Amino acid sequence: MSSGLLQVAVTLLIIILLVKPVGSYLVKVFDGKRTGLDRIFGGPERLLYRLMGVKENESMGWKKYLSAVLISNFVMLLLMFLVLRLQKYLPLNPDGIGNMPAAQAFNTAASFMTNTNWQSYTGENALSYLSQMLAVTFPMFTSAATGFAVAIAFIRGLVGRRDELGNFYVDVVRSITRIFLPLSFIVALFLVFQGVPQTLAGAVNATTLDGAQQTISRGLVASLESIKHLGTNGGGWFGTNAAHPFENPTALSNLVHIVCMMLLPTALVYAFGIMVNNRKQGWTLFAAMSLLFLVMLTTVFVSEYRGVPALDAVGIQGNMEGKEVRFGVSESALFTAVTTAATTGSVNNMHESLTPLGGMVALAEMMLNNVFGGKGVGLLNGLLYVILAVFICGLMVGRTPEFLGKKIEGKEVKLASIALLVHPLIILAPTALALMRPESVASISNSGMHGLTEVLYAFASGAANNGSAFAGLNADTDFYNIAIGVVMLLGRYISMIAMLAIAGSLATKRVVPVTKGTLRTHTPLFAGILVMMIVVVGALTFFPSLALGPIAEHLAMIR
Repeated sequence: MSSGLLQVAVTLLIIILLVKPVGSYLVKVFDGKRTGLDRIFGGPERLLYRLMGVKENESMGWKKYLSAVLISNFVMLLLMFLVLRLQKYLPLNPDGIGNMPAAQAFNTAASFMTNTNWQSYTGENALSYLSQMLAVTFPMFTSAATGFAVAIAFIRGLVGRRDELGNFYVDVVRSITRIFLPLSFIVALFLVFQGVPQTLAGAVNATTLDGAQQTISRGLVASLESIKHLGTNGGGWFGTNAAHPFENPTALSNLVHIVCMMLLPTALVYAFGIMVNNRKQGWTLFAAMSLLFLVMLTTVFVSEYRGVPALDAVGIQGNMEGKEVRFGVSESALFTAVTTAATTGSVNNMHESLTPLGGMVALAEMMLNNVFGGKGVGLLNGLLYVILAVFICGLMVGRTPEFLGKKIEGKEVKLASIALLVHPLIILAPTALALMRPESVASISNSGMHGLTEVLYAFASGAANNGSAFAGLNADTDFYNIAIGVVMLLGRYISMIAMLAIAGSLATKRVVPVTKGTLRTHTPLFAGILVMMIVVVGALTFFPSLALGPIAEHLAMIR
């Protein structure tokens, strides 16, 4: 256990050391300041703007910015759907894979467009090389860039004086060319060095030690893996995801995957502090998220090392079921906490094989949906709770709530409340509906409490745009493909619409001078209030469902 703690500590230390320099670089990118990549990407960026008819210096109001988000995403969603439905007739299909069924194609297109990357299929058997590139890897860049762009637009609204949130197309292009492409190129080269395939040569046939013939799938895996983790996308070229030796062959590749998942979400919180001219505010939000993350990580870490009574009875220490021996309990526990905190969805172990409390951690982080979260969206969800905390604290002391000098009034609170309430609604209501349908219940491989958790996890994963699966649930049915697809779209865009509307409202408000009575939102006290607000709201909303699932399962095991 001590060696496992050391591995976790070293990984977290690397992440913390990268927060400040990467966050400072993000600010330069979105403020339009010069970076070392100007000479490389400046020309191609201007060419793109000319082809799209975009004026680089033209700023958009919140409604125009939102329209650009929704229209561009809808067009890409439609194109991805068509690629999946027609892949049999398209090139780069050396294995002759057929067209994807309509419901599954809708689910997959919605999944990768919303940065969820939920898969009701195995990539090596269901997608051609062209589909892997156009319907999977391509939206991994654009969905991540969209999340970044919306978060940056909201920050501009907080500090702005007019309804001008920047230009969506410029923000997306800069995100891709100056952040995701350079980092992905470097990470992909490292993964190839570690043994991850990157080829268009197709599958190979091999003879096993027993003399049997085996077909080994290959592909453009390294390039997918790099943006998959940097963009907190998830999904995988292979069905077993980051537990597959072609996706995650070594301890070093595992370390890089974890660091990549946390790199940009953590750095963006620091960048937030710089962009609002209040670094203490950024660190306060960072501290609140870090505290929640450490509690979650400790819970899954200790729970997996302790194992369950059934394992203790046969003399087995710790829970190694569903885990890769080359990673062990510590790296599996850390990966679990990180992939659900950063809403990535990539997995290096089977989440269904976690102990009940370990599985509850993955569920809880997706239900809260703001423990750093995916790049952009995690920060936005955290700021939703900040607005709510400021409003409630203002009511308690009898003052008009203020955040960063802007008054928080009824309109902002209503929009924030809608975004916060939609999240549990699109998790709990579809779960109840699925459990009422005999054909949907038939997809559950485990009865009782564990079976309930399988369904609850699927919809929580979709609503949080996480994409990891609890397994044990056959989600490749028309009901689950359509229902989870709709949940992913609602979970992605309702919060974006609400936050851009809030940004537009705040941008036009004048800054209120700070007085002795102003609530300081950059103090340890407010960080504690924010954590309690998140925990209380989350507990009141989701505790009954957790009590019926993982908590009840845990209590049944220790009786």
